[in-house]
Formats: sequence, C-alpha cells, structure tokens
Amino acid sequence: MRRLPSRAALRSWTRRTDPGRLRARLPGLALWLLLCVPPLLYALEDPAGPQRWATLAGFPLLALAVLVRRRAPLVAVAVPVVPSLVLSVQLFTGAYVLALAVLGHLAGVRMARARPALWFFTGVALAGVPVCALAARTLWPWFTFLMTLLLNVVLPWLLGRYRRQYAELVRTGWQLADRMEREQQAVADRTRLRERARIAGDMHDSLGHELALIALRAGALELDPELTADRRAAAGELRAAAGAATEQLREIIGVLRTDDEGAPRRSADESLPELVARARASGMTVTLEQPDETERPDRAERPGAAGLPGMTGPAVHRLVQEALTNAAKHAPGAAVRVRIERAEGQLRVTVTNAAPPPGPAPAAVSGGSGLVGLDERVRLAGGTLHSGPAPDGGFTVAARLPLTGGPLTGSAAAPQPTAAARELDRARRQVRRRLRQTVTVPLALFAALLALMGVFALVSTEWTVLDRASYDRLRPGMPRAQVDDLVPFFHLDVPPEGTPAPPRGWSCTYYGIDPDTTAAYELCFAEGRLVRKAVAHRRAR
Repeated sequence: MRRLPSRAALRSWTRRTDPGRLRARLPGLALWLLLCVPPLLYALEDPAGPQRWATLAGFPLLALAVLVRRRAPLVAVAVPVVPSLVLSVQLFTGAYVLALAVLGHLAGVRMARARPALWFFTGVALAGVPVCALAARTLWPWFTFLMTLLLNVVLPWLLGRYRRQYAELVRTGWQLADRMEREQQAVADRTRLRERARIAGDMHDSLGHELALIALRAGALELDPELTADRRAAAGELRAAAGAATEQLREIIGVLRTDDEGAPRRSADESLPELVARARASGMTVTLEQPDETERPDRAERPGAAGLPGMTGPAVHRLVQEALTNAAKHAPGAAVRVRIERAEGQLRVTVTNAAPPPGPAPAAVSGGSGLVGLDERVRLAGGTLHSGPAPDGGFTVAARLPLTGGPLTGSAAAPQPTAAARELDRARRQVRRRLRQTVTVPLALFAALLALMGVFALVSTEWTVLDRASYDRLRPGMPRAQVDDLVPFFHLDVPPEGTPAPPRGWSCTYYGIDPDTTAAYELCFAEGRLVRKAVAHRRAR
C-alpha cells in the first residue's frame, strides 16, 4: 500500500512551489542566463581547445555568483575572476568581461561601506603580480591586468556606488518632504495655539485691569458712611463679584497661556495720559511725571512715532498698565507715582506705589504671571526690568528701554538650520562627492598606472638581459628546465619589431642584448626542448 506524504512534507513542497517565491527568483535566473551567453559563445568558437573546460566550468561558478550576489557581493565579484585568470593572466577575456562588469556594478549598489571593496581590489591587484610573474615570466601583462581591473570592475563599482547614493538622496528627499509636511502642520497648530494664548494675554491685561478698577470703586462705596446699609452691602457684593470674576478670568487664561508664548501687543489704542486718567477716575491716586515736556513719550508710544523703536511704545504702555493693576489689587488706596524720563540714550520708566494705608484690605487675587509676562515684553523690546519692594514699604517696577533701533536682545544670532535641512544637505554633499569620485578616481588611477609603466620600462631592461657567455652555452636539444637555469627569470614582453612569427607548434621567448637595444636573443622550444637559438634584429620599414 502506497504511503501518503506527511503534512510537513506537503508544507515544504508548497513553500518551494509558491508563485510569489518563484517570481522572486526569476530576476536571478534571468541574470544567470545573461551572464552565461559570453562563455557559451567562447566555448563554441573553439570546442576542442585546451581552455574549453575552464570556460564550461564558468556556468556553475556564475550560478554561485548570482546566488550570493545579495548576501556577499564581493564573493560574487571574486568568482568570475578565477576562470578569467585561467583563460588569460591579463584578466581580460571575452568570456567573463560582462560578468565582471555586472557583478561589480551590483556590488557597488548593494554595499553600504566602501572600505571592504577597496581592500578587495587592492588584494586582487597585488595578487596579479605573482600570477603574471610565474605564468608569463614578465610583469608587463600585470599592467594590462590592472587596466582591466580598473575599467571593467572598479569603474562599474563606482557607478554602482553613485547609483546607491543617488537613490538614498531621493529616498531622503521624500522622507524629509513628509517630515516637513508634518512639521508645517505642527507649526500651524502651534501658531494657532500661540495666537489663542496671545488673545488670552490681551484679555487678561485689559479685562483684569478693568475688573481691578471696578473692585476698587466698589470697595470705596462699601466704606462710604453716607450710603445706607443695604447699598453698602450691595457694593460689597459687587466687589466680591468683581473679585470672583477676576479669579475665574485668571483660571481660564491660565489654561490658554503657554510657557513659550511671546509678549502680547497692547489691546487698547490709548495714550499714557488716558490710561492714568482712567485709573484716577476709578479712585486711585496717580501722579504722572514727565520732566521733558518737549519730547513726551506718551506722544511716541505708538510704534514708529517720534523715532522710538516699534516695541518700546507698547512696552511702556504695558508696564504702566500692569503696575497700576498690581497697585490696585495689592495696595488699594495707596498713592502711585509714574515717572518717565530720557537719559543717556535710554528711556527710563518707573512706577512706584506707596505702602497701603493701615486697616483691613480686600484680599487680592493674583495669578503670579504678570511680572513674568512684563519682563518678557521688556526683554523683547531690548530693555531690562527690575521690580521689588520700595524703601518706604511700597513696591517699585522700573524698566530701561532703548531709544535707538537695532536687533532685539537675544535675537542677534543667525537662525540655525533644522535637522531636516542638515540631513538633506549632508545627502547632497555625499552624492556630489560620489560623482566626483566616479570621475576622478579612474582618471587618477589611470595616470598612476601610466607613470608606473614608465618607471618599470626604465628599470626592467636589466632584468631581461641574457649575457653572451650563457647564450653560448645553450645548445639545441637541451631540455627547457636546463635552459631555464641559464637564462634570466624575466624575458621580453614582445619580440623586436618585424620579427617573423614562429612555426606552428613552436613557442619562442626573447631576451635583451646589452648594450644593443635593436636586437634580442631568440630561443624557440618545441615539445619541451630547445630547437633554435638566434639573434632577432628589428627590421626597418
């Protein structure tokens, strides 16, 4: 009886045949087929050649490179380097030129750090020295090796790095755009809340001042002996109602106020004498002193008038208003003196109330934020505020405000860029730097390679010179191993110009003749033995 597959086996087969997983593997399969086309064409051109097996071995090696291209990009680049060196010590071969360029580009795209790739390229370049020296008996193929590595691997890798940086810039730009949109919404919300707080401050300044004056008048009526008991009781109820209204106003405004709200502008378009006159009409004893009658600040309180800075006039009005309100609440019945004078380029404002008269006084309601807001208003105007008890038992509020324009105190520093702007600027600088590297690094390496080739051309001639005595000891028929003991390790890279090609099946090497630079010793081998030795001369055209 046939046994049914287990449930675990069915789940494993289902995962392997999942259409989504199959679609995810299609790009890798297509890439492998594309990279296999050049080796296949190379093998078909020479089906019986000795390097055919090295070409056919590239198919599974390229499959391995495609499989590990995401997790180990440098391993994927190193895989086609091996069969390329088997086919040519110069690394340049049509079978794997496409694989090196494509996998190098993908490595640049997927690698976040450049240092491992730079170490890898340096290691490959240094490994080419012994490979070329042992396989070709000359270092000239190593320069072609370096050129191939530079143009066919490093340059695609740099292009991949630039593509990665550009994609990160685009992604960062979209993230910053979304962040800025959220920040703009938050700024709009904060602006609305700040405006509500500013309106609340104006309400507190104006209504609190009026309620304090109402309570002061009601308290005066409550103490008037000419009124009947019922009317004095009504005046007391009116004073209590005004105090309760002040308390409720303070609680409501306290909810709307914030710690970072700016100083509110004055809500009433009235001059300083009008403000003092209203306080006198409510029963307060207020004296306004302005020694310089020709330049009275009350004429210049409004922004832009008589050369006063825009914030100085409102600050004077706000200071006097708050000081009178505090005197009405905390020292009812005490005389208040308001003094305004100009001295040394400053406007000095001093409001002093005397000690309150003896006897019981109505309990004053205070939110404790009046002087704090007043200090902020004076600071924004560029001045300083001082407040404290007076020597006679009263209370003094004094401020010094500038009479000349200029930046406000604490606002001279240039605005700092936001974190989003710094991040976007950093991403842009990285992309520009990567673009410069993509252009300048290959050019610099190419120039260094040319300089190294020139230096090597000057010093390498001594390494390939065969002395006359060793040449005379060579005899046709000698094994190649015995010949290698008599000749230099390195030989010339190319024969003298015009030298005919050796017969089929022969391999010839050439060595320099000192001091003759127009001729070279020619040693030809066949089946591992020396078959001919001669002097090859450069033929004139």
